[in-house]
Amino acid sequence: MEDNFAIQLFEGKKVRIVWDEEQEKYYFSVVDIVQVLTESDNPQVYWRVLKKRLHDEGNETVTNCNALKLPAADGKRRLTDVADFRGRYRKSFRASGNFL
Repeated sequence: MEDNFAIQLFEGKKVRIVWDEEQEKYYFSVVDIVQVLTESDNPQVYWRVLKKRLHDEGNETVTNCNALKLPAADGKRRLTDVADFRGRYRKSFRASGNFL
């Protein structure tokens, strides 16, 4: 999967994506999408708090969260929550309505 990694720009912000050949779909970094949608100064904290709220509400989307190793700012590959936006997180973000 490492060879199928790319960075795309959306509204001037970097979004890490990776193609999973087995699943035949793209996965996006959730933290990067949170940054684009919320313009938060600290999207990692924003996602962590939102993820906890969703989990506490019994939302199974975050319970079954996928993580893949994506390049971080320091160049190392780190486990990062990912989602395909055809399904999972699109519903969670819309349904939660309780952004920070």
